[in-house]
Amino acid sequence: MSERAAERIETSPLPGRSEQVAAAVEEEIALGRLYPRERLTEDELIARYDVKRHVARSALRELEVRGAVERRANVGAFVRAWSAQEVVDLYDVRELLEVHCARSIATPASEDRLAELVAVQEQHDHAVEANDPRAAVRANLRFHHTFFGLSENALLVDAVRRHAQMAYAIRSVLVTSHEHLRRARDEHWAMLRALRDGDTDALATLCAQHLIPSRDAYLQRLGAVED
Repeated sequence: MSERAAERIETSPLPGRSEQVAAAVEEEIALGRLYPRERLTEDELIARYDVKRHVARSALRELEVRGAVERRANVGAFVRAWSAQEVVDLYDVRELLEVHCARSIATPASEDRLAELVAVQEQHDHAVEANDPRAAVRANLRFHHTFFGLSENALLVDAVRRHAQMAYAIRSVLVTSHEHLRRARDEHWAMLRALRDGDTDALATLCAQHLIPSRDAYLQRLGAVED
């Protein structure tokens, strides 16, 4: 971890600093720059993000709560590794949540809400064409946050977000695949068309299909490792 270049996040007053560090670490996991089972230490976070020890400790606790990190007594914190069954179980839950959330969105979406989503997706398009994984990851997160935020069920939206965060390490398998980035881009535009047309069934189906590539890619990698 210490050998990798890291973007320094801007200093801000507490509270919120530990959440910033946690988000920055999550992004490194999503980009595949921190690997499953890789150890995370308070000292490394202190040096990497120029924070106090209590902030680093709080960030690790937050990452554990989010499911991105697992801590072992007398050993320390590690990027969470997922077994094949855990991946299947997590994605079954994600499908239930995201499909239900999509069905709870009032359609057709208003022009204002559609315009907001289109603007975010255009940022994603630019990142994909530039083959910029970091920008693509950030734009993808903004798209899904904005998309699922169309639901009026705040608890459901929060559950979708939390389970998506848990899958960052799983999704990182495809982050450098330009083919996957283009496919995700095209699926986002299909979701936008379904929102515009008021086609809730198509929207739900697209959300379910959108989960499959990262799940299957991670399972395939686990199979290759086990062989």
